[in-house]
Amino acid sequence: MQLFIGNKNYSTWSLRAWYLLSKFNISFTEQQLVLDTPEFYEALKSKFPVQKVPALIDAELIVWDSLAICEYINDAYLNGAAWPSEIAQRAKARSLAAEMHSGFAALRNEMPMNIRAKRHVELSEQAKKDIARIDEIFSTQQQRYPNAWLFGEFSIVDAMFAPVVLRFKTYQVTLSRAAQAYCQHVFACPVMQTWIREALKETDIVKSDEAGENAW
Repeated sequence: MQLFIGNKNYSTWSLRAWYLLSKFNISFTEQQLVLDTPEFYEALKSKFPVQKVPALIDAELIVWDSLAICEYINDAYLNGAAWPSEIAQRAKARSLAAEMHSGFAALRNEMPMNIRAKRHVELSEQAKKDIARIDEIFSTQQQRYPNAWLFGEFSIVDAMFAPVVLRFKTYQVTLSRAAQAYCQHVFACPVMQTWIREALKETDIVKSDEAGENAW
């Protein structure tokens, strides 16, 4: 199995698929490409209908889009273990994952993931609303599952929100105590620490993802 990803410093969607595969110890070969380069598009165009990452090849099957990859891995390799086992909680987890997948546009645009940086940005009111909503999600789930993943055990929804946790650190976002506790739980994960260490070694700069002013 091959997983094509972008720069670990910047590529939020790549992190999601990589995190799920790595957290569940599924064997795969990582094919890393530098975002926004001719080589990036050249490497993908002969294999996938869209030139975006993450993208997965498993034998004769190709899968693209982070959530689609996570769902495929859950079905093919995990026997459903990547979602909560209880029906109501599984439905809620899927709702939150879908909300992350399709929403929070202002936050995404104004706070691109940039693990190496420590930045200050002037946020729009909509971005602040996005942050407040995510704080609400984290806090609510922490009340039910304190000092744990969003639904107790690690699941796809945690992979979907992982890049936001990294963004909050980069841009020094103030969160409620409960939401911050969830973020600390994510940072303490050895698999997440592996991604961060590898991101910090990168030297490529993607200008479109360099937002804000240095806050050192």
